[in-house]
Amino acid sequence: MASLKDIENMAVKDAIGRYPKVGAILDKHKIGCTKCKVGICKVKDVVRIHHLPKQQEKRIYDEIDRELKGAG
Repeated sequence: MASLKDIENMAVKDAIGRYPKVGAILDKHKIGCTKCKVGICKVKDVVRIHHLPKQQEKRIYDEIDRELKGAG
């Protein structure tokens, strides 16, 4: 099972491929990286580049972390 740190440092396409609900979480927060054909940006970078409020960034990471813990 991957940790949140692992996911943050994965290419978004790889993270979504391995954990599809990560894509759903990003979509829910209006981060449209699931449609990107390249997908080499790291998850932490795609979250940061959208300049979301810190509380929303934390919520995204909390949701991903809960998903990872439940995906084991």
